[in-house]
Amino acid sequence: MTQLTERWQPCASLATLQQRAALFRTIRAFFEARDVLEVDTPLLSRCGVTDLHLENLVTRISRYPDQEFYLQTSPEYAMKRLLAAHGVSIYQLGKVFRDDEVGRFHNPEFTMLEWYRIGFQMPALIAEVVDLLHQVLGNYAVHQLTYQQAFLHYLTVDPLTATVAELQACLSQYEHVADLACRENDRDTLLQLALALIIEPQFDAKAITVISHFPTSQAALAQIDPHDERVALRFEVYVGGVELANGYQELTDATQQRARFTQDNHLRQQFGKTPKAPDERLLKALETGLPACSGVALGVDRLLMLQTGLDDIRHVLPFDVTCA
Repeated sequence: MTQLTERWQPCASLATLQQRAALFRTIRAFFEARDVLEVDTPLLSRCGVTDLHLENLVTRISRYPDQEFYLQTSPEYAMKRLLAAHGVSIYQLGKVFRDDEVGRFHNPEFTMLEWYRIGFQMPALIAEVVDLLHQVLGNYAVHQLTYQQAFLHYLTVDPLTATVAELQACLSQYEHVADLACRENDRDTLLQLALALIIEPQFDAKAITVISHFPTSQAALAQIDPHDERVALRFEVYVGGVELANGYQELTDATQQRARFTQDNHLRQQFGKTPKAPDERLLKALETGLPACSGVALGVDRLLMLQTGLDDIRHVLPFDVTCA
């Protein structure tokens, strides 16, 4: 466990803080040139996230003693309410919070860039993410594979057809994940172990890698591919083995979204986690009409790590959680 400290000094050097400020200016100029509106949504909400793999930090306000408020893991729900109301492309650059691990790439409070482009399908948004990364990091090569292609290339197993037993047998060949794999019976967890611990570390360290068309069971808030119902219009972007961004061609159907929230809560119960009430205001916004759009969230602190060559998120934060 990372220990808390009484140290008063900042984690990042002055030069890094100056580069951090310059990165923020670059991001804002990038979107201003594309006529994308900057917005600023609340960090607190009465609704948490239902995703099995995300946990909100929780607080209370004395004026409303019976109501829990959740620090947001992403501004997504509020931004989609803005999209439904005003129908223009928007972005947000600000803090989010996750009750998650603390380590080289993780701090409970971090800076996220999230944006939504009206009328964009997934390929157009992937191209825009790559444009931003090229502007920040230089002209890296770009490798793009589907989720299925990545598994077939790096593991010689088809993630869309492999059984739990076949995935366990495949992962048992890798000493650092063999014990975890033999104890795990959830198919998606096995796939996530394979991606995070075996496939991602093999990505070209000097290239941008885009993985798209994730299995439908990992669709989150993405549309299902109309040409292949086994996969969703979801993508992730990496530089080297560092995951930077997660994006979707956004689900706009309120009925499907409610069903996704219900399925999330079934999974939470199955894994011993507390179910979360769905955000009814988001669902009402979808019922009113969310414009066809694609959206993506990008970790700015990780991007700054790549830009500066620093190898720990603490070194790019003014203060990390241990000395906050």
